[in-house]
Amino acid sequence: MINPEELAKHYTRFRVTERILLTGHSHQAWPDVAFEAQQQAWLDTAEHVDEVWDLAFQKANEVRRGFARLLDDTPERIALAPNTHELVVRFLSALPLRKRPQLVTTDGEFHTIRRQLDRLAEEGIEVIKVPALPAATLAERLAITVDDRTAAVLVSAVLFANAAIVPHLHAVQEACERVGAELLVDAYHALNVVPFSLNEARLQRAYVVGGGYKYCQLGPGNAFLRFPQDSDLRPVATGWFSEFTTLSRAPAGGRVAYDPGPGRWAGATYDFTSHYRAAAVFQFFEAQKLTPQKLRELNQHQIDILSGATRNDAIGGFLALPAPRAGKIQQALRKQNIWTDYRGDMLRVGPAPYVTDAQLETAAEAIRTALR
Repeated sequence: MINPEELAKHYTRFRVTERILLTGHSHQAWPDVAFEAQQQAWLDTAEHVDEVWDLAFQKANEVRRGFARLLDDTPERIALAPNTHELVVRFLSALPLRKRPQLVTTDGEFHTIRRQLDRLAEEGIEVIKVPALPAATLAERLAITVDDRTAAVLVSAVLFANAAIVPHLHAVQEACERVGAELLVDAYHALNVVPFSLNEARLQRAYVVGGGYKYCQLGPGNAFLRFPQDSDLRPVATGWFSEFTTLSRAPAGGRVAYDPGPGRWAGATYDFTSHYRAAAVFQFFEAQKLTPQKLRELNQHQIDILSGATRNDAIGGFLALPAPRAGKIQQALRKQNIWTDYRGDMLRVGPAPYVTDAQLETAAEAIRTALR
């Protein structure tokens, strides 16, 4: 098993031994190598000026490889962007919504999808929201909702509000294939804490979004869209980086052209500092042998300590504890140097691989006292 005491030595700038950081489901600490990489991005820019983009694209390729490993996929099917919203918008803009004016989702999606679909509904797109709970039967209930008017289904692999894992998503994929709809899976709250192999989950035909701000420890600016091998969608919301390889040639006229592979989903100029940081952190995880399987094993052990119960295979990487005064409890815990967060009447507690058992036991007692 991973040794948190030893691992914590690599997170000195986040002072993980001086405070109990239980916001791991939202924003995990970054290892020290991320600081060094961020400095290197500045130094490379100063040295190479505009030619630094050659180095930046190399870093982007390393980030693609990192995400591909976590998805059990290939880097050639990974598009990058600063956040998942950009990628979700490009995906939605590529759908044939005039012919198929229906989107199917759940009432438990993160705000990226929830807000955008609510706004589209105001403009006349039919948005069907299937109750997210119980998560155990969500996939089957989504599947029977899909029909030939459906352009796409958008659903999370792990629900952000309560960490419930949504099983059997292949049933949704199969339903989409029968009617010619697309499936987009939000894997943000699963990635690198709940193993998520597209092959094992039978989701090779799915689009998948996620990013590095949470369990991957990459910080902001590192989101991805995984697309199927034969994807031919043409995003309407498209940036000039989507024709980057043909800019030196005169436009041929006719339809707007797209670069092959990830270029189809590209935006425009971005801050590549995040990719320097992400590439270094992915290398660090490999060097430390922090695989999703080992991280899952450790996380469930940590959840056991915090909950005082035996492990629950149906939840992801954090605990959502009912607390009528969650905001006040969160503030009271912070005064004890225990960092948590809350949503509504839920106190959310997320361990991380650098949090020790002793820290977790201290936090568990403080949380029990606060809840009483």
